[in-house]
Amino acid sequence: MTTLRALQCLVALIDSESVTEAAAMLHMSQSAVSHQIAGLERELGTQVVERLPRGVRPTAAGRAAANEARTALEAAARAIETGRQVGGGRAGRLRIACSETMTVWLLAPVLKDWSRRRPEVRLDLAEFTSADRMTEHIAAGESDIGVGPRPTTTAARIELLGQEPMVVVAACGHRFAAKSSVSVIELADEPFVHYDPANGLSKWLDEFAAQHQLSTMPVLRTRSPRTAAQLAASGVGVAIVPISALMSQSARIVRHLDPEVRRDVTVQIGNPADSLAQRFVADLRRRGLPCSEVADHNCEISA
Repeated sequence: MTTLRALQCLVALIDSESVTEAAAMLHMSQSAVSHQIAGLERELGTQVVERLPRGVRPTAAGRAAANEARTALEAAARAIETGRQVGGGRAGRLRIACSETMTVWLLAPVLKDWSRRRPEVRLDLAEFTSADRMTEHIAAGESDIGVGPRPTTTAARIELLGQEPMVVVAACGHRFAAKSSVSVIELADEPFVHYDPANGLSKWLDEFAAQHQLSTMPVLRTRSPRTAAQLAASGVGVAIVPISALMSQSARIVRHLDPEVRRDVTVQIGNPADSLAQRFVADLRRRGLPCSEVADHNCEISA
């Protein structure tokens, strides 16, 4: 199989018509150049140059092969440069999977920064309502990293980014308005906006209720924590949502649980050797999780 070195020797020899000059151009010995050319001629089954008393003269086969060799060498140079660009975080493609509540809450500032500082890096985003489904996506090689709550199992490398509070959302005028936090026992017999089984929070809420011997009364189920928060704000029922789901500015009551309940926010890395993924995760770590303070919107609360 012809090597790039042999093609470099061919192009230099055809251009200079001199073994001596070709060797000088490539910083090689004359014997090394002659060895590369002899090997190439054996592979082609024909001469690429005619040896003259002083120098060499290209054959038709030599000129034709040299033209194609230039294309191959240019492609090889581009491949090396592309590798350097991607390895340095200046180009390439990064496929990001994330929990739907964390796209704006956590990722948006980093995505904005990358689009400004690394315009040659293509960013693809896939949103999920289940951390386990996101894990399957990464395991199948369809995403490079995943950001979301801790999955139940994963074969990928997983790192903890921090924790986010789970909070109670209710409509303005609800009895929780007079409280600074809500105990689990106070949730008893409240109508609940629950989650569709396709969302990982469905299992989480059922386990939370069982752990605290809490009887929940689902009035409806949704796949989206953001929708659950909006429905709770409209008075359909109360909802327990991650703080990352509180993106709307609708009027509502938001209270921490007492004692406070938090869930891990993690990042999964499909290939730890992926330099783009590592740089993105490093930027996430530097920025950290957003403030976990909660606030009501447009509600007049009396003590």
